[in-house]
Amino acid sequence: MSRDTEHPTQDDVLDLRASRGSLTSAEVEDLEDLALGEDYALNPDFVAMVVDAIDRGDAERLRELLAALHPADVADLMGFLPSDYRSEVVAHLDPEALAEILSELDTEIREDVLEHVPSEILAKALGEMDSDDAVDVVDDLEDDKRAQVLAALPEMERSAIESSLAYEDETAGRLMQREVVWAPQFWTVGQTIEHFLKEGDELPELFFDVYVVDPAHKPVGAVPVSHLLRTRRDAPLAQVMEPITEIPVQMDQEEVAYIFDKYHLISAPVVEPGGRLVGQITVDDIVGVIQDESEEDILALAGVSDAGRDAGVLGIVRSRLPWLVLNLLTATVAVSVIAAFQAEITKLVTLAVIMPIVASLGGNAGTQTLAVAVRALANRELNASNAMRIFLREISVGVLNGATLAAIMSVAVFFWFHDPRLSVTVGLALIVNVSIAAVVGTLVPLTLDRLGRDPAVSSSVFVTFVTDFMGFLSFLGLAAVILL
Repeated sequence: MSRDTEHPTQDDVLDLRASRGSLTSAEVEDLEDLALGEDYALNPDFVAMVVDAIDRGDAERLRELLAALHPADVADLMGFLPSDYRSEVVAHLDPEALAEILSELDTEIREDVLEHVPSEILAKALGEMDSDDAVDVVDDLEDDKRAQVLAALPEMERSAIESSLAYEDETAGRLMQREVVWAPQFWTVGQTIEHFLKEGDELPELFFDVYVVDPAHKPVGAVPVSHLLRTRRDAPLAQVMEPITEIPVQMDQEEVAYIFDKYHLISAPVVEPGGRLVGQITVDDIVGVIQDESEEDILALAGVSDAGRDAGVLGIVRSRLPWLVLNLLTATVAVSVIAAFQAEITKLVTLAVIMPIVASLGGNAGTQTLAVAVRALANRELNASNAMRIFLREISVGVLNGATLAAIMSVAVFFWFHDPRLSVTVGLALIVNVSIAAVVGTLVPLTLDRLGRDPAVSSSVFVTFVTDFMGFLSFLGLAAVILL
């Protein structure tokens, strides 16, 4: 997609206002210094200035404040503002600035912002975006507005977006950008460079590789731009090209991220089932995928989804309540062990004081093992070839940790209650429960992964259930045998 040059950039607007006297150079620098803290986060005082300008209806001041911000910071600002204030900010953004900001917004906030953008303005903003960012934005639109915006786009841009939307979400086809630089394999380096100089306006804004294609438009290699510029001009591309790693359009984006990380790729060609080149994925897209997948796994371990700054109360409740209900059921089963040993607890009330410690330490040990196993599965470091070795290693760690905790706890209990049999009971129970925690912390995610389920989503609930159940059972069972 070509970049429309008739709209001024934010820097142009800022310079223009400074030259007309609206802002002096010193005032511009003061605003830029005030906008961000030392950690590059938005300064609350600056956010308050934006709110104040909107409340007073001071459009000129609002434009000056916005012009002092990078598009990524304007996107961050949107997250701190209520919906009606965002509409005021949007009204003072030109299509080029809007395009950069929309691509930086969180999904929930972007959906709200898009409601305030007229269809014709949004169509112009889409024309300023890379195709992958444009697809993300269009995908967030309601059906009626999507039809209006697509109708306002040029035929070529509309077809590119619609064809990308046909791919499943979170696949390479959705992630790729269609702007790609290619050259026939019979061209020389000089012909390629001359073509780029002649067609400069049609090139992507940022690219790293020139893909060499055969007559069927299938990629056969790639020449990094840095290599291209250092090679003699009469050299054929077929002689200087490097091997490539092709990405099928239907590949899951998590698999794509793994390939980029494993082979240290900067960009990679995306191909259709027949092998035809249809786009490329660049490392900046992968950084976002890795961040999203990591956040998703971290939240899944806790049984929650990303609430975001704009999430509603009911939506958060719906995402968290099912796991809490499941946890309630498993906890009920776990404490049924306590009910089975009521008579023993009545005879020795001390048991009720100590048994939560045994269950808690087992739960923490299980969570540690679980986190390691889930990370290893996510990074493809754990599979059938080394599962037994990792399993035995974690059991060894569990036994050693359990023995160490048992020694510490046994000494503490002896000095506290002066009962050597109680000390032995606590120590044995800790060794049993921490060892079992290591077993379930490894086996549960492995089993879920083998069944084709996400090991991060529900593992913690099952691990907590087992460690609580076995913690109560081992301690109270041993107490019934040794003490009573």
